[in-house]
Amino acid sequence: MAAMTRASSGLAYPDRFYAAAAYVGFDGSAGSGRAVTSKFSNDASLLLYALYQQATIGPCNIPKPRAWSPVEQSKWTSWNGLGNMATAEAMRLFVKILEEEEPGWYSRASNFASEAVEDVKMNHNSNIDQVDENGNILPKIKMIPVENDNLPDTQDKDVVSEGSGAVSVYDQWVVPQVSGPRPKPRYEHGAAVIDDKMYIFGGNHNGRYLSDLQALDLKSWTWSRIDVKAPSEAPSPLGPCAGHSLIPWEGNKLLSVGGHTKDHSEILQVKVFDLQSYTWSTLKTYGKPPVSRGGHSVTVAGTTLVIFGGQDANRSLLNDLHILDLETMTWDEMDTLGISPSPRSDHTAAVHAERYLLIFGGGSHATCFNDLHVLDLQTMEWSRPTQQGEIPSPRAGHAGVAVGENWFIVGGGNNRSGILFGFLKQLCLICLH
Repeated sequence: MAAMTRASSGLAYPDRFYAAAAYVGFDGSAGSGRAVTSKFSNDASLLLYALYQQATIGPCNIPKPRAWSPVEQSKWTSWNGLGNMATAEAMRLFVKILEEEEPGWYSRASNFASEAVEDVKMNHNSNIDQVDENGNILPKIKMIPVENDNLPDTQDKDVVSEGSGAVSVYDQWVVPQVSGPRPKPRYEHGAAVIDDKMYIFGGNHNGRYLSDLQALDLKSWTWSRIDVKAPSEAPSPLGPCAGHSLIPWEGNKLLSVGGHTKDHSEILQVKVFDLQSYTWSTLKTYGKPPVSRGGHSVTVAGTTLVIFGGQDANRSLLNDLHILDLETMTWDEMDTLGISPSPRSDHTAAVHAERYLLIFGGGSHATCFNDLHVLDLQTMEWSRPTQQGEIPSPRAGHAGVAVGENWFIVGGGNNRSGILFGFLKQLCLICLH
């Protein structure tokens, strides 16, 4: 019973990985993992095997099996395909895939391994090679460290105040006292503000995709759950999803763009929630829509939505660019000039001066990024400006908000020193002028 309690309450890495591996059937013995194929699809089983080998042994170090052993060849190909993926990243992906394939495995796990492992140290280069600048923006980046939950009592505080304009600014992180039933803990959810309320939709809770819509009144700091009504022409409510984007639209509507679901769609769908009728509907669009995806960025530029990157239903990373015209409801896949960002998901994006699309950070299957890319939406040419100042560390899953001439980046995580997507208690400021 003690093991069950610990597993369901959430484990830190590497214990979380060893608990997942024990649940799947890997115990470190030569014949372990044979039951994996009976639990999961062939593709998922091969990937779990490869990630387990990568996490416990390292990069593939055995010769390719003979042709008369197709099963062993498939296992070798899957493991060898991970290349030099770091141990910490392999552990994280192993748990992530298990949570996607079998949500709630915590509650069904009766025992797990709790072997101690050394901290994994991953070296990230905090300096980006300088390249020729093709755009007109030369961002200056300033790191504002948060120590003991306080901003330093220096000029940095003035920078934050000046850049925030009419936004209320504190010289320390503040946890507001909220009332009402709090939503379940989650990540990969969507959030948007309309008038004096912040809306939260969906997300991932211990591998389970959520479909609830919550509202936080920013005046009274009160949580409430939105009771969604089913329209007569679509009796089924919007299903659970995660990794989507939530965008305010027309003052009284929310757009949920894309996201991962259990019932995969071939194309990216846009759902509309009407805050007056409390109903979901599917936005009718024209043209060729992007493939279904999650972990992408959706940015408003004038009357268009700009969609970049993400990860499709087969876990393939993307770096394509699509635009949805909200006046004609027409999709366009854009051809761009210059060197586009590498395929990635869980990055952050912003539009500056209604002309420049900025992409920062994100992650691939093997690493996290801290590169900055700029797309001129008039010439459709990518550039990679030279970053100045103390460059933010590589991260994915972070948040960003543009206020005036400043872009604030906060949170996210990386795999340095064995920390798997832990919260980075830093506030980074990118000056866009």
